[in-house]
Amino acid sequence: MNYTINTLEQIKPILIGFRKVNGLSQKALAEKLGISQQSYQALESAPQKATIERLFKVLSILGVKLQLVDNNTQATHPLSDGANEQDEW
Repeated sequence: MNYTINTLEQIKPILIGFRKVNGLSQKALAEKLGISQQSYQALESAPQKATIERLFKVLSILGVKLQLVDNNTQATHPLSDGANEQDEW
């Protein structure tokens, strides 16, 4: 299934759902991450506060891909034209 996340608050229930679909308890997932159950519980309670690295590890264990979708409606996007253009970030 695909889920679009528009707010940080949506991450928590989706993360819990993927964990449960995979048949993992918080303790089992924490063991796979090499952290305590309490640490994982804190991450799951407020995943928006987790580092992207930690969140990516959790998603990888759960077999979930992180996909970024460009909603820009312009035909050409500055980042899609290659190395000749500089990022304006």
